[in-house]
Amino acid sequence: MTDADQALPARRPRTVLTQVSSRAWEHAADRAALSALRSIPGFDQVVRKVYGFFGERGVRLLFQANAVRVGPTQFPRVHAAFSDVCSTMDWAPRPDLFVSQTPMVNAGAFGMDRPFIVLNSGALALLDDEELRTILGHELGHVISGHALYHTILVIVLEFGFRNLPFLAGIALLPIQIALLEWFRKSELSSDRAGLLASQDPIASMRMFMKLAGGGNMAEMDLDAFLAQAREYEEGGGAMDTIYKVLNTLGYTHPFHTLRAAELQRWIATGEYDRILRGEYPRRGSDDEKQPLSADLGEAGRYYAGQAKGAVDTVADVAKKAREAFQSAFRSPGSQ
Repeated sequence: MTDADQALPARRPRTVLTQVSSRAWEHAADRAALSALRSIPGFDQVVRKVYGFFGERGVRLLFQANAVRVGPTQFPRVHAAFSDVCSTMDWAPRPDLFVSQTPMVNAGAFGMDRPFIVLNSGALALLDDEELRTILGHELGHVISGHALYHTILVIVLEFGFRNLPFLAGIALLPIQIALLEWFRKSELSSDRAGLLASQDPIASMRMFMKLAGGGNMAEMDLDAFLAQAREYEEGGGAMDTIYKVLNTLGYTHPFHTLRAAELQRWIATGEYDRILRGEYPRRGSDDEKQPLSADLGEAGRYYAGQAKGAVDTVADVAKKAREAFQSAFRSPGSQ
């Protein structure tokens, strides 16, 4: 048995999560970042104008132009995996799923009124069945959480650029773009948890992050080493490394895969994953689902504060060592 097998819960038969609410897996920072995004002046106007220009049909045509709809005779392996995922997450009607000829391993949830999922063909060659369930569960998590609309807005803004969307003229778009990116990175942490709940295979979930980071196959990679790398990324480095970690992600839609692995491990370690599998989770439409915004902001504040404290502690430690080195260098020999 490997260290990774010992560190993560063992694979068990999948449990159907009847009427599970997205609150069960949503990261507090995701909800807080979305609340902040919605409060930015002009954001609602951007949503209305993009929605009005493209419309539901236009968005579907935009993303489906070069893709194959998955069904019993079209990518049956993917069809079976997605059917299993939707059953496990107790979600109906099942969103449309398409496979697009794209070598980059990725997937996305898009749409406005009727969200759909696009899976890049590169994922089919790289991921095994359990990893495939994980990535499909991740995207279904976006759909259930209602992320598809804002994800679509973000992709349109990034792909077309501000100058090619004249109907957005006069709106201060840079703050909206930055806030959209920050929210979407945090929404990925939520949907990573949904992917795990759909597959209910922690080892496969971590393995997927490793393959997304490095490609290749399992004969050429070691999961224990990757998880050690994830811990090293989280815990190591000095003050400048902390700053670079923030700056390096500002323009990205996704967190780095090592960070996602470490974050998911932390969530498993809290016991929340096991509690959900035992049936201890909020149901759709229940009072438990309606957590007040103040609680979201409080949880998110603790998350961001923890990150900031890590940065401050690192800087303080560097400053302390520098002060001690300075004092030692100028201390007279007789005073030692």
